[in-house]
Amino acid sequence: MSYNFGSSGSLQQQIEQNAPVDVFISAATKQMDALQEKDLILTDTRQDLLTNQLALIVPQNSTLNITDFRQLAEVDVSKISVGEPRSVPAGQYAEEVFTNLDLAESLQPKFVFANNVRGVLAAVESGNADAGVVYETDAKLSDRVEVVAIADRSLHKPIVYPITVIKSSSNVDAARTYTQFLAGDSAQEVFEQFGFGQPAL
Repeated sequence: MSYNFGSSGSLQQQIEQNAPVDVFISAATKQMDALQEKDLILTDTRQDLLTNQLALIVPQNSTLNITDFRQLAEVDVSKISVGEPRSVPAGQYAEEVFTNLDLAESLQPKFVFANNVRGVLAAVESGNADAGVVYETDAKLSDRVEVVAIADRSLHKPIVYPITVIKSSSNVDAARTYTQFLAGDSAQEVFEQFGFGQPAL
């Protein structure tokens, strides 16, 4: 079994370009919806697998005392790393948060865009950004950043990770079995250890 990790947008494009893929897990419904509209997935295998939360992080040694997303507008904050909204779901969710807080326009000059969430994490870890917006699960992987706020769920669309079998899969039966395993109790327990939530049934 081989894995290909990347932003949901780039993985979507690879599938659209006929890359050999059996199972696709997206960090947002947008990319999955696009593939479904193009009739590239087995719709009866599509289900919501996981949920997540959006975290505001700062370097572990930060002296800015940030505790709220609104504080990013303060003059002491000069660089905010976020995912590129056109292709990175975490960037799209961050954009929604800033728009709903009426901060998007004022923060625009401070944004440093990354092509995936790990790029955002790295920018904050290295101190190249004063703050960043990542998934809570990514923040938990690093001991060089601190989570200072979790975005209120009312400020963005639900962060849901759908999973599906790709229609062009050469191993449809095995792919179906694998998606069922990932949705099962034993796999979900492991996901929970890393900070993921389960979708409401």
